[in-house]
Order: sequence, then structure tokens, then C-alpha cells
Amino acid sequence: MKKVLLVDDHEMIREALSSFLEEYDYLEVTAHASNGREALYLLENNQYDLIITDINMPEIDGIDFISKVKGLNPDQKILVLTMMNNAIKVKKLIGMGINGFLLKNSPKNDLLEAVDKVMNGDEYYSKDVTDILISNLSNKKPNKQFAYDEPLSEREKEILRLIASDFTNQEIADKLFISTRTVETHKGNLLQKTGCKNVAGLVMYGIEKGVI
Repeated sequence: MKKVLLVDDHEMIREALSSFLEEYDYLEVTAHASNGREALYLLENNQYDLIITDINMPEIDGIDFISKVKGLNPDQKILVLTMMNNAIKVKKLIGMGINGFLLKNSPKNDLLEAVDKVMNGDEYYSKDVTDILISNLSNKKPNKQFAYDEPLSEREKEILRLIASDFTNQEIADKLFISTRTVETHKGNLLQKTGCKNVAGLVMYGIEKGVI
């Protein structure tokens, strides 16, 4: 059974999330915290397979909390669920290495899909979030934040476009008639060539470079 920690300053939200996650027979919400300070205290003596956290919270907010958690355990799976839709903060969180991000007004099925993807080693960023990032980038000139500029192959560009369209590794493999291992290899090459840390970074790279 995989353990889940919920971090949100609203008890009703935590209770609703617990109820939603009961649909997974391999997940168990084993702890709640109302802010980052409480969550860090719980993490001193416990391990969790997934942390679902808000951002706007008292005492220690979600950004500071995530920074501390990732500093201690870079592999910790973290899914952000919040009403905060500031593009600069979203990009900051992506740079910290979060595994997923969606807004609280997302449909229940989006939350369940996000949890499923993150727990299976993938990433999830809701359409609302990608729209926020695209809108932010479209209003600015490329900021040259990407240190690498190694040319991408046509196949890598094709895979990058499919990643941006929210296809899973298996769906990309089926569409291109290749194995999932090959898809993972291409994805690894894309991350290495672009200097990005995750899928959301790849999408931003693709937009700024005109690939997407």
C-alpha cells in the first residue's frame, strides 16, 4: 500500500481529497498537515510515496516546503494542487522538480489522472497550467534561459510535440510504432540536449524554440 500525505490549510479540502483517493486500492492517505511546518515535522519520522500539497498556506507555504523537501529527498513525488496560477511561481515550482501541477477547480477525473500518472513515474500538468505558461511565454521574447542549443532530430521534435500534447510513453510508442523503451531513450536525450529537468521544461523549450 502506497502512503499519501495531504498538505492543505483547509480541513474540508483534505477530507474531500481523502474521499477521492479512496478509489485507488493501492493508495492510503496516512497523514494530514495544515501547513508546511506540520508536514516537515511528519516527514522527520515518516516516509510517504506521494505528497499532495497546496501553495498558499500559513507559517511555511508550499514553495518553501517543497524546496526543503526536495533538498532532503530529490526523488520525493510531489503533486501541487492549488488555486495559485501565477506563471512565474509555476515555473519556479517546475524548476524545483515537482511531479505534477493542477488547479483546485479542475474536474475530479483530472486529479485522479494526475495521481495515477505521478505514481507511475510520469508527470502531469493540467491544460489550465500549460495554458498559463504558454500565455506567459507568448507575451515575452525568448529569454534565452536554456543553456543548451544542440539541434534536435526530426524524430525528437516529433516526440516533443506528442509529449506537449499530453500523450503517455505508451501512446507515443503505439503512434510511432516503436517501443516504450525507445520513447524513454528519446525523452532522456531531449532532456540532456535541452538542459531541461522535466517534461514541463521541455514544453516551454519547444514553445520558445518554435518546435511546438
